[in-house]
Amino acid sequence: MRARVRPVTFITMLTRVFFILAGEVEFWVAGETRYAKAGEMLMVPKGTEHCFRIIGDAPARMLTIMTPGGFEQFFVEVASENLRIPQDMVRISEIGVKYDLEFTGPPLGVAAE
Repeated sequence: MRARVRPVTFITMLTRVFFILAGEVEFWVAGETRYAKAGEMLMVPKGTEHCFRIIGDAPARMLTIMTPGGFEQFFVEVASENLRIPQDMVRISEIGVKYDLEFTGPPLGVAAE
């Protein structure tokens, strides 16, 4: 699921920590915009709406830690069906339900339809 933007997501029981390894990333977390670059980190507490997008011309790399474990299977399922954002959002959303994942809005910089 490589994409420069992600839709707004809400994951009931998952805390996420993003370590920015390269590039710059804009995050939207519970209504606040934050920016992080290589060497910085950002935490999203469980039950918090959030999304992000890569900004600038360079690619970004992030190490993401998610707790509790098990959510990684969402990515395994999406990859096994070769699904892509935004083309396959209906199917990605269906898979997300199994992992308490809900897509609640459009990606940053994209108007809601």
